[in-house]
Amino acid sequence: MSLPRPMLDALAELLPAEDLLTEAGDCWTYGYDNSKRHAPPDAVAFPREHDQIVALVRLCNEHRVPITPRGRGTGTTGATVPLRGGLVLSLERMDRIIRVDPDNRLLIAQPGVTNLAVQQAAAEHGFFWPPDPTSAAACTLGGNLAYNSAGPRAVKYGTPRENTLGLRAVTGAGDSIRTGVMTTKGVVGYDLTRLIIGSEGTLAIITEAALKLTPKPAAKRTLQAVYADMTAAAHAVAAIMAQPVVPCALEFIDGAAIEMIRSYSKAELPAAAGALLMIEVDGAPASLDEAVGEVMRAADVEGCLSAKVAGSQQEVEALWATRKALSPALRTVAPKKINEDVVVPVSHIPSLIDGLRTLGRRHDITIVNFGHAGNGNIHVNLLIDPDDPRQAAAAEACLQEVFELVLSLEGTLSGEHGIGLVKRDFVSLEIDAATLALMRGIKHEFDPLGLLNPDKALPGAAT
Repeated sequence: MSLPRPMLDALAELLPAEDLLTEAGDCWTYGYDNSKRHAPPDAVAFPREHDQIVALVRLCNEHRVPITPRGRGTGTTGATVPLRGGLVLSLERMDRIIRVDPDNRLLIAQPGVTNLAVQQAAAEHGFFWPPDPTSAAACTLGGNLAYNSAGPRAVKYGTPRENTLGLRAVTGAGDSIRTGVMTTKGVVGYDLTRLIIGSEGTLAIITEAALKLTPKPAAKRTLQAVYADMTAAAHAVAAIMAQPVVPCALEFIDGAAIEMIRSYSKAELPAAAGALLMIEVDGAPASLDEAVGEVMRAADVEGCLSAKVAGSQQEVEALWATRKALSPALRTVAPKKINEDVVVPVSHIPSLIDGLRTLGRRHDITIVNFGHAGNGNIHVNLLIDPDDPRQAAAAEACLQEVFELVLSLEGTLSGEHGIGLVKRDFVSLEIDAATLALMRGIKHEFDPLGLLNPDKALPGAAT
């Protein structure tokens, strides 16, 4: 679509020239996100204040123009690709930390601030915000909230939903709302904060967030355990999560990933290694040795080939070098690989990995798995070239079966990457028709004209 002249004139009145793009070439890059999908917007606005967003959304309602909110575009599911053109609302310039309140353990920030900037501001007062995606240096707070992106620390400290007290936002109708509280307890009204978090910008545009901070632990230890196979590693994960000491990170890589690391790095691993766990334990120095001992005992199940605790920062870096070697290896082998994040109960991880191995053989696709073992959040990587029609077709069939496998194991289709465009048409495999109808009704209440990030997160109603 192209924007009507009256709307273009109104945009020019609302925003200074440096905060508005209307030329096709200037707008082009804002049609992408990290899914590599693309659709060009007709204009890009860079609001800096809440009231500007209110005015922009109301203007779009007046002219029936779709709105796509976005942060830095680090998402992998196409949730910020403006399929219908219209206005992209880039929140990257709303990047202020408004207040840090250490006495009440909270921080208030705008959505365009990076996760790293939040962590740095909190650290100055001895705190941190638990969500820590690997893209923390680039991804924005608004994006973290839109996807409910958590990272490794979620196993102990929870996701953004557990670490956000309240929001200020603008609905798809252009109404200003406040949700939540400024306290750690509060049950007045419905919990709209948790509803908006994870809704991928389809219900409301977040303009401020009050974050619940956590005191930084005084000390941390890093462990690495290597197993003969994924079944042994999963038994170890279950044992670790069943004892009182909850690790702050519990990451795993499977045998296929280990073999890939061997080929592209100098990492030293036992020849029979079929799975690897990276474990971090934090807490008070006086009790940390005992806590580490408990975790090590739990990790020492049948099939454990080796387990070690880093004794220095140099050893910590050496242990993590194995895990860090994986991403460069994957990029070398398949720079356009498909990366899906799914979640299954921890006890079903072995069945998932075995099933994925079977699917890989059936479709002639190499599948490499790693992720957050403590909560069963697995990143499934299909090493294909999507530009090859045969491989693309095989991947499409394989993905359908991957999702069916996950659901058969009482899992869910996404843990933190969201649904966006990529997984939208698979959602009905997980959510029944009556529940989807209720969700569409909620969407209509927030966004009566259906202009806010349309065609994302929920499949269309059956006709």
